[in-house]
Amino acid sequence: MSDKLKFSILDLSPVPQGSDVRTALDRSLALARHGEALGYERFWMAEHHGMEGIASAATAVALSHIGQGTSTIRIGAGGIMLPNHAPMVIAEQFGTLEALFPGRVDLGLGRAPGSDQRTAQALRRNLNSDANEFPRDVLELQAFLAGDERLGVQATPGQGAKVPLYILGSSLFGAQLAAALGLPYAFASHFAPQMLDEALAIYRRDFKPSDQLAEPYVMCGFNIFAADSEREAEFLASSMWQSFVALRTGNPGKLPPPVEAYRETLPAQAQSMLEKMMQGSAVGSPDMVQQAIERFVERTGADELIISGSIFDQTAREKSYAIVADVRDRIIG
Repeated sequence: MSDKLKFSILDLSPVPQGSDVRTALDRSLALARHGEALGYERFWMAEHHGMEGIASAATAVALSHIGQGTSTIRIGAGGIMLPNHAPMVIAEQFGTLEALFPGRVDLGLGRAPGSDQRTAQALRRNLNSDANEFPRDVLELQAFLAGDERLGVQATPGQGAKVPLYILGSSLFGAQLAAALGLPYAFASHFAPQMLDEALAIYRRDFKPSDQLAEPYVMCGFNIFAADSEREAEFLASSMWQSFVALRTGNPGKLPPPVEAYRETLPAQAQSMLEKMMQGSAVGSPDMVQQAIERFVERTGADELIISGSIFDQTAREKSYAIVADVRDRIIG
């Protein structure tokens, strides 16, 4: 395993039941500070809309909160759902973040809506867009950040900002686009791992070097719920499992408190759904987490793992990331 393997944090800024958005965002800042002290590479937040359990919808604004309270950890979007926005607006937002926090800002881009159709309509999204719009939007965004005069208008802030772009995806489309543009590729294996192996193979096979990147660079989303024992880790993970089942059955809400033996209460169909999602997960003691990470990295050859773990209790959440940092140090030396 490479001693250059990086570990990062992906945070949806979950809103726990009985809590509010401000508390969720402050918990995210506390986690970012914790991650910075533990040596994590970056702290990314994701764009989701119309969900009372996620506080990071205004992703650039939330990242400003994180950036103001940290000093060295990279911050960024994992990701911005670009079809929801004009590329110029995103260039301005992330150009502003780069001006505030120079040399620390990343911009991950996805083409999913991050919402249901009704919410997408409220965002003024064109629901009849063709598959070519996302690649065109990425190229336009690159042009705005580069200050390309052919656009006839400049993004200010934004032009000249050295904000690295990443393509996000859970299908072959994103892999093909990232390879064609010579950009890093982040696969959403923490919730949709089904096409992981094929997507990574296509990305590495078809990669074309660019000004940003000379060789393929793979990030993989990975859920980790780490605790002193397997039983405790499964208890902590039950909050995220409940949220996942609720989302897939059309009943999303705030992050629920954990419950004992949650998986055993589920019908077979829901258990199967969880099992598929958990291919990109590690739940257990430090040794169990280490073994799961080593198997996953051996399988994927990932250059970086971006760790997600929506845990109800903040102290337990921070302890889980501390355990992962200890495991990381054992793995990479």
